[in-house]
Amino acid sequence: MSAPIEVEVRADEDQSTLAAVVRRACSEPNVISWNRARELVSTGRVELDGEVITDGALRLNAGAKVAVHPERPKKTGGVLAAEDIVHLDADVVVVRKRSGVITVPFHEGERDTLVDQVRARLMRMEKHQGKPRDLVVGAVQRLDKDTTGILVFARTVSAKRHLDDQLREHTVFRRYLGIAHGAVREARIESSIVQDRGDGLRGSWGTRHGQEGPAPEDAKISVTHVKPLEALMGGATLVECRLETGRQHQIRIHLSERGHPLVGESVYIRGFKGSRIEAPRPMLHATELGFVHPRTGREVRFADPPPKDFSKCLDNLRTGPKRPPGKRR
Repeated sequence: MSAPIEVEVRADEDQSTLAAVVRRACSEPNVISWNRARELVSTGRVELDGEVITDGALRLNAGAKVAVHPERPKKTGGVLAAEDIVHLDADVVVVRKRSGVITVPFHEGERDTLVDQVRARLMRMEKHQGKPRDLVVGAVQRLDKDTTGILVFARTVSAKRHLDDQLREHTVFRRYLGIAHGAVREARIESSIVQDRGDGLRGSWGTRHGQEGPAPEDAKISVTHVKPLEALMGGATLVECRLETGRQHQIRIHLSERGHPLVGESVYIRGFKGSRIEAPRPMLHATELGFVHPRTGREVRFADPPPKDFSKCLDNLRTGPKRPPGKRR
């Protein structure tokens, strides 16, 4: 195994995120992506002053020592933290998802996904209570790897069927908070999202040259309700997004195609001509979730405030950059 890459946080990097420092440290001879830098952190291959840290959004002080071990085996957390269970009963479990975690496996053999971690936590709880049973943990909805917030898993087959029906009927309440570039206006955005919009990315049919006529058969009707909440410094906007449908990357795509990519967006930002505001990930948080409980028939609502990295980015854009001491206009 090769020696770790060791760097010291420079004075001009004071209060930079751990992921940003890792990206700088590992960008010789070739620049690594933000996703790669965050992955190195989240999989336990970065130490801060000798301690393994998995929070890429952690702000660092100048002089701190960072060591990156690119060839170290990935650290698998395995079990969801107890404080990330928002609600639990015999039918459903509502959990808080952290950044950097995949909701369900995309590739065969992919492990340590959120569904794995939820199942491991429930198994540990059942064993501790002396009531082991076969666990059904069915994913009802998904969040992107770097999107944070709350989502629900079903614990029984009947509960999953009930929740799946609600999603198909567009009766599940899903409210997101996002920080987007530009002055966002209130809008109902509807489009047909296709797997390849013409440049290898998912996107809306008809947004690129040569896309005329009816959408292809695999296109999915997608509807997002966008509402500006607060104008921010640097030409950004705090927005609320409510979903009627839940396609992969839907909010990111719809905002980007309106000229307002999320702050921290690294994929759906091609063609954006404005000044980019840096962030360690796309600033998107699933803050509120509501559905009809599959057993009681009553509507339930759950809320989760944004995590530290989102709040830090928002605070910075509310107050603007701080001037060094002694400098005046």
